[in-house]
Amino acid sequence: MPRPLMWLARVVTALVVLSLALAGAGVLAVRASFPQVSGDLKVKGLTGKVTIYRDKTGVPHLYADSSEDLFLAQGYVHAQDRFFEMDFRRHVTAGRLSEMFGASTLPEDKVIRTMGWRRIAERELPMLSEQTRRYLDAYARGVNSWMEQHEGALGKSLEYGLLRLTNSGYRPEPWTPVDSVAWLKAMAWDLRSNLSDEIGRALAASKLPLDRVEQLWPGYPFGTHRPIVTKGSVTDHGFDQGQEPRGATPHPEAALAGAASAIAAVPSLMGDPKGGNGIGSNSWVVGGTHTASGKPLLANDPHLSAGMPSIWYQAGLHCRTRSERCPFDVTGFTFSGLPGVVIGHNDRVAWGFTNLGPDVADLYLERVKDDSYLFMGEWRPLTTRTEKIEVAGGDPVTLTVRETLHGPVISDVMRDAKDTLPGAATVFREQADAVALKWTALEPGRTADAIFDLNTARDWQGFRAAASKFEVPSQNLVYADVDGNIGYQAPGRIPVRTRGDGTWPVPGWTGEYSWQSTIPFEDLPSVYNPAEGYVVTANNAVVDPGRYPHMLTKDWAYGYRSQRILDRLEGEIAKGKVDVETMGAIQQDTDNGFARFLVPKLTALKVAGDPARALDLLRSWDGSQGVDSAPATYFNAVWRHLLIETFNDDLPEAAWPTGGDRWFEVVRVMLDRPGDPFWDDTRTPQKETRDDMLRRAMALGYDELRQRLGEDVKEWRWGDLHTLTLTNQTFGSSGISLIERLFNRGPFPVPGNDDAVNAAGWDVQEGYEVGWLPSMRMVVDLADLDRSRWVNLTGASGHAFHENYWDQSPLWATGETTPMLSREESVRKAATHILNLTP
Repeated sequence: MPRPLMWLARVVTALVVLSLALAGAGVLAVRASFPQVSGDLKVKGLTGKVTIYRDKTGVPHLYADSSEDLFLAQGYVHAQDRFFEMDFRRHVTAGRLSEMFGASTLPEDKVIRTMGWRRIAERELPMLSEQTRRYLDAYARGVNSWMEQHEGALGKSLEYGLLRLTNSGYRPEPWTPVDSVAWLKAMAWDLRSNLSDEIGRALAASKLPLDRVEQLWPGYPFGTHRPIVTKGSVTDHGFDQGQEPRGATPHPEAALAGAASAIAAVPSLMGDPKGGNGIGSNSWVVGGTHTASGKPLLANDPHLSAGMPSIWYQAGLHCRTRSERCPFDVTGFTFSGLPGVVIGHNDRVAWGFTNLGPDVADLYLERVKDDSYLFMGEWRPLTTRTEKIEVAGGDPVTLTVRETLHGPVISDVMRDAKDTLPGAATVFREQADAVALKWTALEPGRTADAIFDLNTARDWQGFRAAASKFEVPSQNLVYADVDGNIGYQAPGRIPVRTRGDGTWPVPGWTGEYSWQSTIPFEDLPSVYNPAEGYVVTANNAVVDPGRYPHMLTKDWAYGYRSQRILDRLEGEIAKGKVDVETMGAIQQDTDNGFARFLVPKLTALKVAGDPARALDLLRSWDGSQGVDSAPATYFNAVWRHLLIETFNDDLPEAAWPTGGDRWFEVVRVMLDRPGDPFWDDTRTPQKETRDDMLRRAMALGYDELRQRLGEDVKEWRWGDLHTLTLTNQTFGSSGISLIERLFNRGPFPVPGNDDAVNAAGWDVQEGYEVGWLPSMRMVVDLADLDRSRWVNLTGASGHAFHENYWDQSPLWATGETTPMLSREESVRKAATHILNLTP
């Protein structure tokens, strides 16, 4: 994301903004970019008629007679509603933001150019199947047909009108297939697994001994939180869900290092989450033995950043007559800029994603001298290339990118990277000069092929074949079909290391820590029709390492969400058959899984004065975190101050706790160690213990809430603190309140917490504002696909002031959903607009 665009303040005055927002001419200008959704339109490149039905939420269902016409129309419709978002995204993935926004975005461009996302996408395109390339070409033709019909700035969107005031020469280029493929690199970066943990360990090691660093990354609690796959192991023929382990290979010890880099310099399109362990998700599938209909149910709600517009775009892509020439009949969530459906269902199969989170990126500390780097006693020449970055309103900037055999030298462009290198010398007793990044997404792959294969899969075998091509980012895939089958598949390109487990940066010059190969797809965990009749994934451990020979990662989510889903699901199954409403209710669960550990320690203490009134709130609290909950308000305030007071004094600022279930697990263990060194505040002469810090956190939490919410503790409301403001990706953070009001919406009160099932993350260092959340919700009913439900975070439109810009947000905030229709007769009946596209 660009930084707050303060440059805009020099040009866009309050008078201009008000004239756009309020004056008659401004209203006309705003509406000029709204799409035509009814009647007839001629579209260049079509070979036949495409009919588009939109319901009251603006969600389009497209009907065509050929695949090429279908994806051409999808490109046209995406551009109608979201072209500025698409244009912005492709400038991010190409490292060309500065062409739009000037020098303020140069740091982001330099990082992306150094990693070379678009260069990789250009190499990927010819590797894709001929069919996929045809679909990408058709999609690009659709986008470009729309662009040719909308030449003027305001004819495209309000954002272009504002951008013209500071960058009058900017004109969007024609769309290309590489623009679409490059988006997959952004998706992979945002779901890049444990790189932040690797950095965090190294940062913490600059102030703490290594045993105390490891204490802050405890092992997964397999004894209390189940993994996704509970049975099976690898045989000579791949993963066998019925096989018992026969001696898993022990994982090598981690190499130790102290170098790190500020990865936050890289813009995040899926989200820049505040709080917790970053991006997560929930998905689960229930077989027909446990459902009211006798057929499976599948739920999914990916946890991503709160953006405006939403990262997702709902759509249906339908061939009027399904055939080899036109095999699509799929409904679900798409990405604007990319053809096909990413998450959803066709007429036979449904699927959902959560982040698997394997360790697919490593930091290598390098010794560099002049134009060479050291490897196994030999000085090798660095590979270099020159990148020219155009800058709006300024001279071009030249960037020299250096690479070792491990990958690009990211310490040349990422903030503070070189400042961390002295820490490496302390740990290794040898000097490092640079940091290189090795990451699976920096090798070309076939993930674009996988999307279309998922869309047309007819059964478990076809689904697994599609999953085998889903190389980056590696995701947990859940599956259900109309025949009653359910399953789980772990896909992705996951490295096998010669030495080390990927939890720390490692020295590149020794050659000891190279990647040998990747885990064969056949060896990756999978389950088909498990005996228990359900599969639950929520970024928890995939498999117990005692029964699995390959290293996936050590940095899972810690299972608080997944275990709560399992407990709720098993409770509902015990009471009776599960239905769509049951699945939706579980998605709304707000239970705080850590409360049962911390609350007894708090209520056991004697607390005097006003904080005692607040403490009484917790004595009968059930752990739920609804927007009206006073106990949840106080508990989360105590939690916030407990983390700050306990750990900030011990850690460098970049490694301060932000919240989330890793910190649940750290503190859970410490609660039984009253004298743990972390309890002591190193800034005071006395030695504090657990109870001292608990009392301090309760007092500070009470003082904060009294000042913000008043004296009456029973009137405190979690939703008054825990709020969501939907912020536009560009102009929503301009620093000019009048402009921000044009594009942003909210605040909304939001229930839940970082690791409730209804996960709404916030950064304890900053306050309670929601930074990441369920970006959409979906429940698919395989007995009757028209009984499926869904909701998007914002709306179909990317045009501020359009009726579908944020019409789903109030529904999302209160846990409501809308019908996820897919049968043509149902779609036609619900349609409020019908548009015919003709050649």
